[in-house]
Amino acid sequence: MIPSAYPEKSEIARLSARMLLEIKAVHFNARKPFILASGLPSPTYIDCRKLISYPRIRSTLMDFLSVTIMRDVGFEAFDNIAGGETAGIPFAALVAERLALPMSYVRKKSKGYGRNARIEGVMTEGQRVLLVEDLTTDGGSKLSFVDAIRETGATCGHTAVIFYYGIFPETEKTLGDHGIELHHLCTWWDVLAEAKAGAHFDAETLSEVEKFLNDPRAWQAAHKT
Repeated sequence: MIPSAYPEKSEIARLSARMLLEIKAVHFNARKPFILASGLPSPTYIDCRKLISYPRIRSTLMDFLSVTIMRDVGFEAFDNIAGGETAGIPFAALVAERLALPMSYVRKKSKGYGRNARIEGVMTEGQRVLLVEDLTTDGGSKLSFVDAIRETGATCGHTAVIFYYGIFPETEKTLGDHGIELHHLCTWWDVLAEAKAGAHFDAETLSEVEKFLNDPRAWQAAHKT
């Protein structure tokens, strides 16, 4: 069903952060930092994949993402919803259902056999495609997915995510230079504010997380092993 409720963006951000904290998808640990895919340390980690196991939260967030897309871009702006392998696939399917649109997904790389395709499902020339993912950090991983979509002759100028780090200033420029506009529900700043309000972590941990968010590169350099 196409959502018809339109909360303010600030309320969507607050509630999205609250839900992520409630299911313990958010992890803060300054004493034993997490190692990211880049090999760099971080006192923060988020696991949006957990959302698929919580039907009420999953449904609410997908309503939020759908109305955000319609409000930010338009009600008839897309012809196809594409999910990025693998985390974006369930969310793309849920958004496509709400917007009554076809769904496809994009592989990280070709299978190497059969049709050797990166696009699964039906995507045709001229379609306006929205790329849906669980999150974005610096935006880099989105570029390959978008390029694969464009190689079909379809267009892709927008990506929508549940969570956006919101701490690396180059992210939106990286995407913008590639002709992509980012849409999101909440950031680390929203999560930090809600974590403080709900006393989800001790004051020392929250203080260290805030230091990281204010200057992530400096924090990582200081804690690199």
